[in-house]
Parts: sequence; structure tokens; C-alpha cells
Amino acid sequence: MSSVARGYSIPVVDLADHTHRQVTVDREPGTYIGHPTTVLLDDGRTIICVYPLGHGRGAIVMKRSDDGGLTWSERLPVPENWSTSQEVPTVYPVVDGAGVKRLIMFSGLYPIRLAVSEDDGGTWSPLAPIGEFGGIVAMADLVRLNDGRYMALFHDDGRFLHDGGERGKFHVYKTESADGGLTWGDPTSIATHATAHLCEPGAVRSPDGAEIAVLLRENSRQHNAFVIFSRDEGATWTDPVELPGALTGDRHACRYAPDGRLLIEFRDTTHESPTKGDWVGWVGTYGDIANGAEGQYRVRLMDNTKGADCAYPAIELLPDGTFVSTTYGHWTEGESPYVASVRFTLGELDGLL
Repeated sequence: MSSVARGYSIPVVDLADHTHRQVTVDREPGTYIGHPTTVLLDDGRTIICVYPLGHGRGAIVMKRSDDGGLTWSERLPVPENWSTSQEVPTVYPVVDGAGVKRLIMFSGLYPIRLAVSEDDGGTWSPLAPIGEFGGIVAMADLVRLNDGRYMALFHDDGRFLHDGGERGKFHVYKTESADGGLTWGDPTSIATHATAHLCEPGAVRSPDGAEIAVLLRENSRQHNAFVIFSRDEGATWTDPVELPGALTGDRHACRYAPDGRLLIEFRDTTHESPTKGDWVGWVGTYGDIANGAEGQYRVRLMDNTKGADCAYPAIELLPDGTFVSTTYGHWTEGESPYVASVRFTLGELDGLL
């Protein structure tokens, strides 16, 4: 069992009834729509959102907002083989050594596949394998290293890393790219644990850039979430240690606010929590993570009405300091899950404490 506090003592701000903050991105009666990720383009207002029609596995669809997430297009044309996606798609902006900017989108299980756009998401390549390896929820996060390379992070439990694998111990893996995300090296394990099932890494750099922290879901549900640290650009990592209950959840997504505080969003799987199973966020500092502190406060973003099936969150920060957070959930009782976003600033949350 967990060796640290299973709950938390920090206050909770509740936005669940703030319907004026909520925007529906995509909804279709009777259709499971889940697991979106987003990317904010350089103009500071265009957001692209990709997600599967299904629980992870399902045809990938794409929408676009030209006004910072206030309104959304219809579903846009995408390559035909995006319909063969086996896992949650994840999309990231990258730039190579020559300054060429791209969007890259991963789709997991065996083999991990990649699609590329070099025109801000206007057109895309089909999904194509990045190597003879696979993984679950690929890539859960992406970090640009100080030398310009990229490090992508994912996990597997032995079934998909190689063709025909068998379920075993959970490992968190990294793979690196030196050409702006077009090709990727063989994966190496960076974290595992004797009893915890570590997965779904979410990364954040320290404010001075010297350290990378990776927060990890704990899928055996015996422990709190975990964290590992690297001070050499991912070459070596500390042993996993449990996080406070305040940061225990699935699929952590991290963004800095303009004032230097951190917003981290996740599915609340804290053992003792009034918002368990909901889409929540945590506000604190990087020092809180490094020192094992609880942080400043939590926020419930939306109320999930069915179990804990919600909240693989995507977070974008607009130039005016507004966070546009987007994810899926059972937001209407008795109906299929759909994708929605919530808009707020940390100043607004502070005022609600």
C-alpha cells in the first residue's frame, strides 16, 4: 500500500457548474468520443484537436478552432489510414535543426506509427511505423532537449513493445529524435517498480531548465502516483518516488502559468478525494513537486458522471493568460462521452478560493 498520505488537505475550487466556461468540441449521440489532444499554433489563437471515435482505439478525427477554442470547425478531412488507429492519438509541435516546423501525431500499440504535417495541420501524411517497436498511449509526452533533439515518452506492459509480446512488468520508455521528429531511435526503459504499475508519463522542466520531472500514473491502484527526475537531459533518472495524494491521478498534463506557477491536470484517482473520478487540476510550484509538498489548491474542472472514464487532458495557454483545457468525459448523465473544453485564468481560480 501507499506509504504517503492517501488524501490531501489543500482546498478545492469547483468549476463544474460554471457552464459559461464550457465549450463543446464534438458530441454525437450514441457515439463514444474520447481522449483528445490539442496543439496551439504560433499565431496564438489557432488550436488543432485530434481524438479517436472510441475508447482509445478508433478512427482519428480532427477539428480546428481559429478563435482560441471558442468555436470549432466540422470534422476535417484526414488520411484514410487514420481510421486504423489502435490507440489514443497525441499531437505535438516540433522544429528541426534547419528551423523547419512540423506537427507530428503518434498512434500507439504495435507498431507505434507517426503522421506529419508541415503546413500547420492543413495536410497530413498517412500513419507510418517509426520502428519495430510498439507501446501504449504513444507518445504520452514529448520534451525538447537542450541540444535540439526530442525525447518522447511512453509505456508498455510487455504486450506491444515487440510483436507477439506477453503481459509482464510495466516500464516507462524514452525514444529520441535528432531530425525534428521524423525518425526515432530504439526505446530504452527509464522507470519501473517492484509493485507499482508505472505508466502514462507527463513531463515538466524546472523553471531554470536544469531538471526534468516526469509524473507517472500508478495503474495497480495500490500506491499514489509517482515521479522521477533527470538532471542530465534524460540520460539517467532517479528512482520512482510516490507523490502526495494531491497529485495522484492518471495522465498528468503540465503547463506553466504566466506567473510561474504550475497547472497540472489529470483524472482524479486519489484514494481519498471528494472529486474522485472527475477531471481535476492542481495548482502549485515546481518546488512543491521536487519537495513532495501538497501544493496550493486543486480545482474540479468538470463533473464526470460515470465511474472514472474521463480526462486525458490537453492544456493550451493563450497569449492573454487564459488556459484552454480540453478533454473527454461523461459530462451528461446517461449519455455517451464527448469532448469539451473549459476556459479560465489562474487569477480567476485564486479569486474563487
